Amino acid sequence: MMGRGRLATRAVFAARVWANAVWAVAIVVLSLAVGMAGYMGFGDMGAAQGFANAAMILSGMGPLDKLDTTGGYIFEGIYALVCGLVFFAVAGLILAPMLHRLLHRFHLEDTADEPAHRLGD
Repeated sequence: MMGRGRLATRAVFAARVWANAVWAVAIVVLSLAVGMAGYMGFGDMGAAQGFANAAMILSGMGPLDKLDTTGGYIFEGIYALVCGLVFFAVAGLILAPMLHRLLHRFHLEDTADEPAHRLGD
C-alpha cells in the first residue's frame, strides 16, 4: 500500500474532475437525445419542440406541450422518473472527486497523529 498515504496532486485531482464532468455531460446529452426522440415520435413534434420539452423535463421544470396518446403518457411518465434519477447521478458524478478529496484529507489529518505500528503488534 505504498503511495496511498498522500493526497493526490492538483493535476491528478483536476484530471479526475474533468473525467467525471465529461461523463456527466455525456449522460445529460444521451438523456436529452432519448427525450427528444420520444417527444418527436409520440407527439409529432419537430426537433426544436422536442428539444425544448425534453430539456424542460430533464431540468425538472415540466413539459411545455401535452402528449395526447396513451403511449405519450407512458413515455412522459417514465422519462420524468428517469430524469429524476439522472439528476442525482449527475450531481454525484460531479461532486464525487471533491468529496473524496475532502474525506481523504480528513483521514490524512487523523492518521498523522497516530504512532507507527510494526507488523505483528
